[in-house]
Amino acid sequence: MIKITLKDNSIMEVEENLTVLEIAKKISEGLARMATVAEMDGEIVDLRTVVNKDCTLNILTFESALDGKKAYWHTTSHIMAQAIKRLYPEIKLAIGPSIDNGFYYDFDTDKPFTPEMLEAIEKEMKKVIKEDLPIERFELPRKEALELMKDEPYKQELINDLPEGETISFYKQGEFTDLCAGPHLTSTGKVKAVKLLSSSGAYWRGDEKNKMLQRIYGISFPKASALEEYVNMLEEAKKRDHKKLGKQLELFMVAPEGPGFPFFLPKGMALRNVLEDFWRKIHVKNGYQEIKTPVILNEQLWHTSGHWDHYKENMYTTKIDDVDFGIKPMNCPGGMLVYKNKMHSYRDLPIRMGELGLVHRHEKSGELNGLFRVRCFTQDDAHIFCMPSQIESEIVRLMKLINEVYSIFGFNYTVELSTRPEDSMGSDEAWEMAENALKKALEHENVEYVINEGDGAFYGPKIDFHIKDCLGREWQCGTIQLDFQMPERFDLTYIGEDGEKHRPVMLHRVIFGSIERFIGILIEHFAGAFPTWLAPVQVRILPIADSHKEYAEKLKKEFEENEIRVEIDEREEKIGYKIREAQLQKIPYMLIIGDKEVEANAVGVRSRKDGDIGAMKVTEFIAKIKEEERTFAK
Repeated sequence: MIKITLKDNSIMEVEENLTVLEIAKKISEGLARMATVAEMDGEIVDLRTVVNKDCTLNILTFESALDGKKAYWHTTSHIMAQAIKRLYPEIKLAIGPSIDNGFYYDFDTDKPFTPEMLEAIEKEMKKVIKEDLPIERFELPRKEALELMKDEPYKQELINDLPEGETISFYKQGEFTDLCAGPHLTSTGKVKAVKLLSSSGAYWRGDEKNKMLQRIYGISFPKASALEEYVNMLEEAKKRDHKKLGKQLELFMVAPEGPGFPFFLPKGMALRNVLEDFWRKIHVKNGYQEIKTPVILNEQLWHTSGHWDHYKENMYTTKIDDVDFGIKPMNCPGGMLVYKNKMHSYRDLPIRMGELGLVHRHEKSGELNGLFRVRCFTQDDAHIFCMPSQIESEIVRLMKLINEVYSIFGFNYTVELSTRPEDSMGSDEAWEMAENALKKALEHENVEYVINEGDGAFYGPKIDFHIKDCLGREWQCGTIQLDFQMPERFDLTYIGEDGEKHRPVMLHRVIFGSIERFIGILIEHFAGAFPTWLAPVQVRILPIADSHKEYAEKLKKEFEENEIRVEIDEREEKIGYKIREAQLQKIPYMLIIGDKEVEANAVGVRSRKDGDIGAMKVTEFIAKIKEEERTFAK
C-alpha cells in the first residue's frame, strides 16, 4: 500500500500501480467524471499516470484551476488538428498549445482560412468529439520519432531541437497522432462545447525571419451554457474595444510614423492628468517622495543593473560622444543613483520614492495592440529602500495601498506569487529569504494566493495583482518585487544603529502597471462611460439658441473656476441632436440652456445615466459634481 496526501492534507492508502483516474474514483465518482488532469508532487500529470509511490495528489477539474482548463483546451487543439487533417490532408502541422483563454494551432497552408472553412472545421471537430476516441500516450526513440513524423517538417524540427536523452512523447486519438508532452484528457468525448473564434497570420516560432503560418484560435467548455456566456462576453468586449472607443471619444491615436508610440489627444490628456493627480495625492498621503530620472543613461549603468545581460534585446540604444547609451526599459537603475546621491542612516529608512517614469521597450510589430502593447509607456513606479526588519511591514503597507486604489475603481483582484526563474541573479539563500518574506506578508494579511513557479523577475521574486474587469477578464497590473540583488550590485548602504555600513533591501512596485495600459483597461471596463470624477469632459453645456450663448459662456467660466471640466456645444443644431451627440461622447452631464434657465439663473440637467433630472440652481449643480468627485461615485 502507498500513502496519498490529498488537497485537504488528509491521507488515504491505496494499492500500488493504480492510475490517477482510479484513485480519483475512490475519492468520488463525481470528481472522477469532472477531472481533467492532476497535480502530483507539484507536477501536472495525466489522469492515466500510474502512481507507485507515496505522493501528494490534487485532482484538477475545468473549474478548479487554470491547469485543469489548459489540459481541456490543449486536448481541443488536438481535436482541431485532427479535423483539419481529415478535411485538408495536405496542410502541415506546427504547434497547438493552450493559452490563458482557450487554445490555438498553427498550420502551414498556402491560403488563409476563410469563415466557411472555419465552419467546416468546427463541424468536423464535433464529429471527432462524438466519436469519443480514447487518447493514448506513447514514447519513441529519436530515430523512430523522426520516421513517424516524416511528413510533418515542423514536428521533425521540434524533435531535432530536443536535447539528447529527452523523452519524446506522442498522443494518439483514432487515426491522428501528434508530437506532444501533454497532459491531455482521456478521450475526445470529454470535450462538450467548442467554438472556433478567429484566424490570423503567425510567424513560425514567433520569428519574423521565419515563414508566415496560419493560426486558428478557439475555445471549449464542459457545458454549452458556459460557451454561450463566453461568446456573449466576447461580443460585449468588441463593443468596448479601447481602440474603437479611443478614436470615437478622441482620447488617443497611433500614427504610422510611430508604430507602438501612442499620441494622447486633449481629452485623453485630461483623463491621464486626473489619473496622475490622483496617483500623486494618494502617494503623498502614504509617505512617498516623487522623483524624475533621465530617459537615457550610459551603457555601464545597464551592465551594473544586469539589464544589459538579461534584457538587452528589448532595449533601444544610441551613441552620445562615441559612448553607448541605453534608453531605459525600466526606471529602477535611475532610482539607485538617486539613493546613492547621499549617505543614509537607519533613521531615514524606509525611503519611499515614486516615479511616473517613461520607459521604452522593443516590442515586435505583430504584438502591438492599441494601449495594451506599446513601445513607450509610463510606469507608476516606486522604489522602497528599507532594512531587512522592515520588509514585512512595508509589503503589508503596499498591499493595503494597492487594495485602496483598486477599490476606488471598482476592481476585484486575485494574487499570484512568482518564484525564481531559470535566468536569475543571486544566491540560493537570498532567493529563499526573499520568497519566504513575501509568503509571510501574504499570510499575515490572510491574502489568498497561488504560486506561479519560475515567473519571478531575474533579480527577485514578486507578488502580482490580477484585476478583474466588469466582463470577468483578468489583467495583470500591480506588482511588488523584492530585490536583494540590485542594492548589492550598486553597493547601496546605510549607517546602522551600530555605526557600521549595512545593505538595504529594495522593493520595486507598480499599481497601475503602466498609465497607458491602465487607461486602455479603464476604457473597456467602463465602456468609455467614465465615472464623473474621471471623465475627460464632465459637463457639456447645450444652449438652445444664439441668445443663450452669453449665459452659457458665463456658466462655463464659473465651472472652470470650480475646476469642473466643461465644454459648450455652440453648433447651429437642434437640441435633440446635441443631446444625442453628447450621449455618444458618454459625457456624464448635459446642461440644457433656454429662456427659463437664463431667467432663473439655473440649468436644465440631463444625466447620461438617469436621463432628464430637471432644473437645478447653478450652485446646487456645482455642489452635486463636487460631491461626486469627493466620493469617487461610480
